[in-house]
Amino acid sequence: MSQSTLFITHKALPGKRDEVRRAWETHLMPSIQARQAHDAYFYCYDDSDPDAIRVFQRYTAGTDPQTFMQGAAYDAYIAAVSPLLAHPPVIHAATVAWAKDSSATIAETA
Repeated sequence: MSQSTLFITHKALPGKRDEVRRAWETHLMPSIQARQAHDAYFYCYDDSDPDAIRVFQRYTAGTDPQTFMQGAAYDAYIAAVSPLLAHPPVIHAATVAWAKDSSATIAETA
């Protein structure tokens, strides 16, 4: 069973990126740190766009990211950041085909 990964882009309103991060730190960071299902999580500022945030999440094998996005912490986060974003987060699911990481499960291809 392969791991689930997500690439997420947040586009903050001009000058609001740090406020989006504070909302993330308040509502999501504690639950992400506590969850075993997130085995990798990178919250990054885009170096080429002062209003963009790019997030990489990897979940343990068999874990459904939708479960996390249906929780109370995620709902509180979305309510807090929605007025700060130019548009809703853009979420792309991906399957790990190769990784330099001993904990990564690689999808088998036929």
